[in-house]
Amino acid sequence: MSNYIPISDRAFEFAVRITKLCSYLDKQQGTYRLLANQLFRAGTSIGANIEESRSAESDKDFISKQSIALKEAKETRYWLRLLIKSEMMTEAQVENLLDECEQLIKIIAKSIVTTKGKLEK
Repeated sequence: MSNYIPISDRAFEFAVRITKLCSYLDKQQGTYRLLANQLFRAGTSIGANIEESRSAESDKDFISKQSIALKEAKETRYWLRLLIKSEMMTEAQVENLLDECEQLIKIIAKSIVTTKGKLEK
């Protein structure tokens, strides 16, 4: 029995977790809210762009949508790291999110490389 979870499902569950974290951050004072907005936008956009890529009209369209998802995942990683370094959250509080974000980045990047390889044949 495989533990394979489709990237679209993983990205959706990641967005749910980001939404919950941002809801918590939004209840705090000041800068927390600003970071929550940035993190929410980027973290939920990953899955939305992966979903769009599933209806791509061509391999180039697929690569374009996946590339946007990759950029959003990297931005999400940035905001999570900033929360830790600015001591707004501890590393322990967001390490699972950060790890999943890293995994999403690797999976999306591999998908782009694989599809580009198909185009070159």
